[in-house]
Amino acid sequence: MTASNNDPIPPLGHRSQTPDGTAPDGSEIRLLVDGRQGGSKSSLVEVTLGPGRVTRPVWHRSVEEVWYVLEGAGMVWRCPPDAEPMTVPAMNIKLGDALVIPTGWRFQFSAGPDKALKFLCHTTPPWPEEDEAVVVEHGGLGEATV
Repeated sequence: MTASNNDPIPPLGHRSQTPDGTAPDGSEIRLLVDGRQGGSKSSLVEVTLGPGRVTRPVWHRSVEEVWYVLEGAGMVWRCPPDAEPMTVPAMNIKLGDALVIPTGWRFQFSAGPDKALKFLCHTTPPWPEEDEAVVVEHGGLGEATV
C-alpha cells in the first residue's frame, strides 16, 4: 500500500512483550515509534521501572522528553543545568501525570514500593546515539538500584 504521493505508508509500531533494551538510566525500554515507523522528528518508547527501584541520574545532550504516566507511582527529580542539585526537591508522580525533561536538565526517577512505574516517553528529536545520555555523579533521589 502506498500514499497518494507514491511514498510508502510507514508501518505501525507495536509494543513487544519483552524489553527492547535498557536506557542509560537503567530503566527498561520498549520501542514504539522511531525511524522505522516514519518518525523523523520524534520517537516514542514505553519506559518501565520495577517496584522500589531508583534510576541512575543522567542528563541529555540534545533531546527533550515528554512523559505520560500509564501505571504506578513514584518520584522524579529534575534539576536545571545551573542549579545546585541538593537544593532542588523531587516531586511525586502518578497515573495520568505528564511532565517535561528539558534538554540539559539532570534527572532521576524512582518507582513506588508496591508496583512498577510505567510511562510513555516522547523524545524530540528522535533518540540520536548511545552517548546522548550522560550519567551524573549525584541525583536528588539517592543511590541508584538498577
